[in-house]
Amino acid sequence: MRLGSIGVWLGAFTVASAAEARPAAREIEELGYDTLWYPEGLGTRESFSNGAVLLGATERLRVASGIANIWARDAVSAANAARVLADAFADRFLLGLGVSHPVQVDPRGHRYARPVATMRAYLDALDEDPFVSPDGAGVARPPVPRVIAALRPPMLRLAAEKALGAHTFLVPVEHTRRARELLGPDALLVVEQKVVLAEDASLGRARARAALAWYLDTPNYLDNLRWLGFAEDDFEDGGSDALADALVAVGDESAIRARVQAHLDAGATQVAIHPLEEGDPFGRATLRRLAPSLPG
Repeated sequence: MRLGSIGVWLGAFTVASAAEARPAAREIEELGYDTLWYPEGLGTRESFSNGAVLLGATERLRVASGIANIWARDAVSAANAARVLADAFADRFLLGLGVSHPVQVDPRGHRYARPVATMRAYLDALDEDPFVSPDGAGVARPPVPRVIAALRPPMLRLAAEKALGAHTFLVPVEHTRRARELLGPDALLVVEQKVVLAEDASLGRARARAALAWYLDTPNYLDNLRWLGFAEDDFEDGGSDALADALVAVGDESAIRARVQAHLDAGATQVAIHPLEEGDPFGRATLRRLAPSLPG
């Protein structure tokens, strides 16, 4: 699977109505971005039906679940939902899967545990591909193309072994370098990058810290940041300047372009821009301004 170098990551699509989401997705397509990534949270819009809305609103844009929670549906359901979307929309859907976090999993009646082993078992089940129905005969089908959310070495290695590659979130450029080394040269590596277009660095950092707050109370992300060398005091009071600067690109178009290029130089296949824009959860003004200046 070939991905363009620049995509968009937007959490707004998990809660926006179809009437709001359709024009936003169409504009992302018109601006020339390659892929639209959208997450799935507990109680938000269901991932695959949401993907159908976004695919139906666009003609060329690749749409990717970033990520669909593996605890929300069994592997057979996920595989066949992905096949329906790929068939209906000219292979524009890319399945992104993730183990999520205890706060998103335990209220569903599951027990979050052994994330790497759980993901491996899920991917194995995805490929077993049973067919039991009086309405046709099973035929051999290729594995469903997928990427998996991965941060630490065990999950990154699994992404190289059992998927097309990895989708990373809330990471600095150093993580992209480490991830590429672990994935090898051929796997996909899609990196989410939060951005704030702002002339005032203090204003930009304030917006960055507001966006980081939820994640600094999430163990998986904190463990990953510790692996990268951040200390406990980097997580206090909304995050240190060093942490905010490493995770959120703040500045003008040239500053954002430089951060994106740094990820690409470090081994990213695609950087998914995540605009943090005051007043518009879709970040449309940011995406409009950045579109002409980002690497092609």
